[in-house]
Amino acid sequence: MSKTTNKFSPEVRTRAVRMVLEHGGEYASRWAAVVSVSQKIGCSAHTLNDWVKKAEVDSGKRAGVTTDVAEKLKSLERENRELRQANEILRKASAYFAKAELDRPLKR
Repeated sequence: MSKTTNKFSPEVRTRAVRMVLEHGGEYASRWAAVVSVSQKIGCSAHTLNDWVKKAEVDSGKRAGVTTDVAEKLKSLERENRELRQANEILRKASAYFAKAELDRPLKR
């Protein structure tokens, strides 16, 4: 779960991005389109511009890591971290039990 809350639903994001991409030619620049649409939906222009860039990466129009790949990478990094922690716990437990075995008196 992210530390920030998502104020805008995925539908609103998708619609805002589509508006920028479809009506971008009606403005002097892309930034002008982003500013206009962002004012209409109530988000910052920088946020909307990030959404547009991400949509372009996901569609292949812009170079970068797609959302799916980024989520998979994040999941694998989390799993890797958990496995390293489990290995460390097992290593410590093994050392503890080996020491306990050495300290135990011999049976005759």
